[in-house]
Amino acid sequence: MLIVWVVVAVLAVLALGVLAYGLLGARNRLVREIGLLQRDVAPVAAQLQTALAAAAAARTAQQETRSGQR
Repeated sequence: MLIVWVVVAVLAVLALGVLAYGLLGARNRLVREIGLLQRDVAPVAAQLQTALAAAAAARTAQQETRSGQR
């Protein structure tokens, strides 16, 4: 009966090891994909920030022009 429990324990440890290995591999792939996505999105985000700053400056200039006309 002891041999059965030893085999069960070994199989449980083996199953947990396989599960942990798979999860760590998935985590590493996810981290790599996030890094690649950030690299791809960075230029677009910079353009968006530039466009938003230009729009805010134009809105401020327009509001100053309107307040000067009153």
